[in-house]
Amino acid sequence: MADEKKRVEERRRYVVAYDIPDDRRRNRVARFLNGYGERVQYSVWECMLTASQAEKMWAGLTRLIRKEEDRVRMYRLCPVCAGEVRTLGQAPPPVEVPEVYIA
Repeated sequence: MADEKKRVEERRRYVVAYDIPDDRRRNRVARFLNGYGERVQYSVWECMLTASQAEKMWAGLTRLIRKEEDRVRMYRLCPVCAGEVRTLGQAPPPVEVPEVYIA
């Protein structure tokens, strides 16, 4: 019976930030990240991902950038830290963690 049930992978909050001087590459990266999370600043994204989704996203980013010119950082926030996200002004609220996932 246990073999019949799939283990649901836990989702974590990831923050991705980049500094890409080339407009074309920067736009490609933004379009790519749009499929993984929400833009919270011009070059900062919040994503709720499983570990495998995060690895897939990182691999895709690796193919899109030029390591000699671009900078990309990805931070995984622990659940305690993710709960401490604060915003000011016009900032969008943090990406919510859904209580139920439908696969």
